[in-house]
Amino acid sequence: MKRILRPAAFSLMGVIVLLLIVASVCGKLYGENFAVRYFYTAPWTIVLWAAAVVTATGYMLTVKMYRQVVTCLLHFSFVVILGGAMITHLFGKSGEIHLRLGEPSQQVLQSPVEASLQDFRLEYYAGTHAPMDYTSEIQLTGWNDTLNGQVSMNHILTFHHYRFYQSRYDTDGGGTTLSVSYDPWGIGITYCGYALLLVSMLMFFFQKGSRFRQLLRSPLLKVLVVALAMTGNAFGGQNTEPMPPTLQRPVAKTFGNLYVYYNNRICPVTTLADDFCTKLYGKPSYRGLTAEQVLTGWLFYYDEWKNCPMIKIKGDDIRQTLGITGKYACLNDFAGNGRYKLDSLLKVGNRNAQAADEKFRLVSMVSTGALLRIWCVPGQESGGDTPAMEWLTLTEPTPSYLPMEDRQFIAGGMNYVALCLMEGRNKEADRTLREIRSWQRRHLVVDGQPIIPNARFRAEQRYNSFRYTRPTAMACTTIGLLLFIVAIMLTARGKTINKYVCYGLTGLMAALWLLLSFALGLRWYVSGHVPLSNGFETMQFLAWMTSLITFVLCLRRSNSLMLSFGYLICGMTLMVSMMSSANPQITLLMPVLQSPLLTIHVAVIMIAYCLLAFTMLNGVAGLILHARNRRNGRQTDFAEERLQLLSQLLLYPAVFCLTAGIFIGAVWANQSWGRYWGWDPKEVWALITMLVYAAPLHTRSLSFLARPRNFHLYMVLAFLTVLFTYFGVNYLLGGMHAYA
Repeated sequence: MKRILRPAAFSLMGVIVLLLIVASVCGKLYGENFAVRYFYTAPWTIVLWAAAVVTATGYMLTVKMYRQVVTCLLHFSFVVILGGAMITHLFGKSGEIHLRLGEPSQQVLQSPVEASLQDFRLEYYAGTHAPMDYTSEIQLTGWNDTLNGQVSMNHILTFHHYRFYQSRYDTDGGGTTLSVSYDPWGIGITYCGYALLLVSMLMFFFQKGSRFRQLLRSPLLKVLVVALAMTGNAFGGQNTEPMPPTLQRPVAKTFGNLYVYYNNRICPVTTLADDFCTKLYGKPSYRGLTAEQVLTGWLFYYDEWKNCPMIKIKGDDIRQTLGITGKYACLNDFAGNGRYKLDSLLKVGNRNAQAADEKFRLVSMVSTGALLRIWCVPGQESGGDTPAMEWLTLTEPTPSYLPMEDRQFIAGGMNYVALCLMEGRNKEADRTLREIRSWQRRHLVVDGQPIIPNARFRAEQRYNSFRYTRPTAMACTTIGLLLFIVAIMLTARGKTINKYVCYGLTGLMAALWLLLSFALGLRWYVSGHVPLSNGFETMQFLAWMTSLITFVLCLRRSNSLMLSFGYLICGMTLMVSMMSSANPQITLLMPVLQSPLLTIHVAVIMIAYCLLAFTMLNGVAGLILHARNRRNGRQTDFAEERLQLLSQLLLYPAVFCLTAGIFIGAVWANQSWGRYWGWDPKEVWALITMLVYAAPLHTRSLSFLARPRNFHLYMVLAFLTVLFTYFGVNYLLGGMHAYA
């Protein structure tokens, strides 16, 4: 019976993985509803899951897994989770209800429950138009019972097993849309499965006779970690064009000290300047000029700067259309013979043309002052939910309700700066800019308190000037590559690198961790939330976690191979953080992202990715050693087996962290959207990754993975699922998690 159940159970899980991959692609091609109907929740898919559960349970009984209580409970928790999901699918109900102030009660999901909106409040981040939270006060009646309560983001209201979630609101502030779910048994059973899974995973590491404990006692164990990564760096040529005029650096710095409303938040002009320069040129500086000098150059010396080739263009077809031979175009290159050269390419949806057009429009907005919202004025009262402050650009008319003194200052302040610059009176321009900043600070007050503390404002400027990512990434990558090559060559000869060199590199890794800790801490202070909300921040956190793990594991016993992988992973993740956001923006969190569960969810999954990256590069090293042994006519040696052991040791906490992260994310989703699983592409591929990496945890059952070469090859190929989950889903499949 065991010979039948074992291949059946693992084969069915393999089929499920393939099914999920096909379904995610079909969801992109034909829509999410198609994928849900014909794949994810189709009857044949449910039968497939049920068959996998039955065969797996039967196999566990034949191998007497019940003798290992913790391992048995760990596997049983998945049965409970799937059972809860089945009950939710069969008996749960969900929908939406739209309520308006002053309108009659609405029936909820064809039930005896009725709901009415009593009040709606929309809260903004101070001094901005960015929503911080929205709250609906509703009255629920049914079964001779009445409940008055509040529903806001990440705060649900429950009434007789009906759960109400804040979904969206009407633009006029007079109505709200609530998500409603009814699932009296499914959620409870699923949560019990989550709890059982968490407890059993923690207990697994202490269970006598577990595979993890056996690996720890292995005589092959000499080190504890190994790791990953390869990157590159491109260098541009020198620009021999004459320098365009711009502000003197001290005056430009004073301009950068102004407050601006940008990206739905109040920040220094320095932040806007960095984004602008990087968007156009690819770097936060241009030919020795600071980002503030570039911004003010376009603002005050437009006629000269429009001939400056600093707009980076991608695509040979776009360069040919613009008539340029290099990578950079000037603003004048976009027009010719009375027409806009990109019109024809934009009509056919050319992505490179769209990117170039975006830069053209951005320059236009800066040069006219339309992007510079620096004038903060009290908002004209039109309701209790109206923001208390409005931000005007340099081109907008001054509101008539303002005092005459303020109207005159707004209308003439920046014009006087331009006049002073034209006449060469730089000191007078600098003094006027300082007066504008003083005027801003007097008006950036709510209830007698400054909206932005000066310390936080200065901290953001310090963060903008702290350009550590590129040099650190290059240094880590170079050290990692050189150390990896030397370590492999010496390992092949049975030698090791001098221990004092390893100690020095371990100390340098500690310094790297301190550097990243300072950078992330500063970003945390400036943004006001844990820096784990976008691709740049999560990759920076991954580098931080890698440096910490590498240092801790090398503290007692340094190892050159482990150190090389640590440096490579740090270099790769820092380089990817640069690619994921050329100049990452510090933004205010959307209301739904303010839950602490999000921070835990992302952090735990990033730890898992970090450990899986170690196992992948460990596999690369193992395959290199195997190829060397084959050339020398030898079979598997001690080094290959040791690397396999290290990967197996790291695989357990990696898979457990990935699993915990997935289900923590499910709890967060249930608290925010009313469903703990929505078949979003990122969710699906996270599940695929978990299932793929669960296979090598069962080397006793999958004998082909017990051989070092096969194991290392599998770990290298399996990492493709991690890469696709993190990057491929964002760029190819999309979905709600595309921002991640």
